[in-house]
Amino acid sequence: MRIAASNARFAQIEIKRGLFPFGGATIRFPREVGWGNAMRYLLTGDEFNAAEALSIGLVQEVVEPGQQLTRAAELAQVVSAQAPLGVRATLKSARLAMSEGEEVAIGQFLPELQAIMQSEDVKEGVQSFIERRQANFKGR
Repeated sequence: MRIAASNARFAQIEIKRGLFPFGGATIRFPREVGWGNAMRYLLTGDEFNAAEALSIGLVQEVVEPGQQLTRAAELAQVVSAQAPLGVRATLKSARLAMSEGEEVAIGQFLPELQAIMQSEDVKEGVQSFIERRQANFKGR
């Protein structure tokens, strides 16, 4: 997750200097924002603002300047309150899909789910739902 200040500015200016983005932007930028959005900025070197970064999916939120770290910490707190086994499995699955492809990730759904379904956290999650209370996950 990426948080940007409302006054943030973004650009890949290598093309304007006779170069190309050889640090990996030609790989990461299209993956993050889509081919057309990435090419719009990689091939022109144009600058864009935080609102555009949000619009194309480069950032997930825009906040007032100076509030980026506070908001990131708030989101981290929300994530840390979730079931640790579920968070780890979600990250693992998403990373696997990105690196090995969707079919490989799909092939791991059932084994991952079977392991998690035996956990104390799933029992706690269901019980907290029934009791309409916040779950207290242990990562077991």
